[in-house]
Amino acid sequence: MTPVILLTGFLGSGKTTLLQRLLRHPSMEGTAVLVNEFGEVGLDHHLLDQIDENVVLLKSGCICCTVRGEVADALANLHSMRTRGEISFERVVIETTGLADPYPVLQTLTAHPVLRSHFSNGGVLTTVDTVNADIQVTHRAEAVRQIAAADRIVLTKTDLAAPQEEEALRQRLLRVNPAANIITSMSSVETILADFGPLSFFTSSKSATQNHICGPGCGHDAPTKCDSLTDQHRHHDETFGVTSFSLEIEGGIDWTMFGTWLTLLLHKYGDRIFRVKGILAIEGEALPIAIHGVQHLIHAPTHMDHWPKGMDQSGSKSSHLIFILEDIEPEKIRRSFHAFMNVDTVKAAAR
Repeated sequence: MTPVILLTGFLGSGKTTLLQRLLRHPSMEGTAVLVNEFGEVGLDHHLLDQIDENVVLLKSGCICCTVRGEVADALANLHSMRTRGEISFERVVIETTGLADPYPVLQTLTAHPVLRSHFSNGGVLTTVDTVNADIQVTHRAEAVRQIAAADRIVLTKTDLAAPQEEEALRQRLLRVNPAANIITSMSSVETILADFGPLSFFTSSKSATQNHICGPGCGHDAPTKCDSLTDQHRHHDETFGVTSFSLEIEGGIDWTMFGTWLTLLLHKYGDRIFRVKGILAIEGEALPIAIHGVQHLIHAPTHMDHWPKGMDQSGSKSSHLIFILEDIEPEKIRRSFHAFMNVDTVKAAAR
């Protein structure tokens, strides 16, 4: 399976500049890049060979392909050329337009009958303009969805903002998407790409058992200290109009029942559930299963090869779920889970 990295971000947030940096780095050799137009990325000085009207080979060893039609067509074309031995690549980066909702592209990887057998979700990388983020997210729903879908957020133009402004934005972004790892575009490429992917939240040093589950401002070191869903744990940002909250379920859960519950939940509220991520302790399984989804789309679950640090203390395993919601009361989801799963020990914290 070839991982597909989605590079998104609102207009003028620095996606193209970041893409240029990534393509120049040795670790990105063997990358196929899907862009809207070659000229927009400024690739002329990298151009080595024109393979066909939509595909060029770069001096860095990467491949660049313009998306003339649907993303699915461009990916299928790349896969076909690789099968014929005309090109070679190990990963794909798709740079979306500044007004794009990430969900349709991610859905393509799962729903397309051919692509889903060859490509997988490699993570969502979202650029956020430090100077203009408040205005953009207040007035553009696309910007909110891009932030909510992110596995890693890259802050750009931090040199134009005061340190306190950058920190305030970080806190606000984490209230929207507590599962995201936030760094700046001034960081090294190694830092930007280190452990990147949809499971980086679970495998990085800032694991789910540290400060991400409760999120900044909660004042707790671990989710087990958030014993109930109360107003003091609710951190709703009016500017972004989004609430994030977590559920902790003690003991193993029934996989079939959980899948049915989540399917029904997303069927009814998927348009307003921007993101769900979780590590699940499944009955009869020694190791956890990680899930992640965007809106109506849930990607294939991943069987993890170890419990993240702190989540398997004294043999007492628990499941952790993070939701990013728009105009849904977290208590409604908690009650739904409680009723459907017949689980009595549910701990929840809203941000």
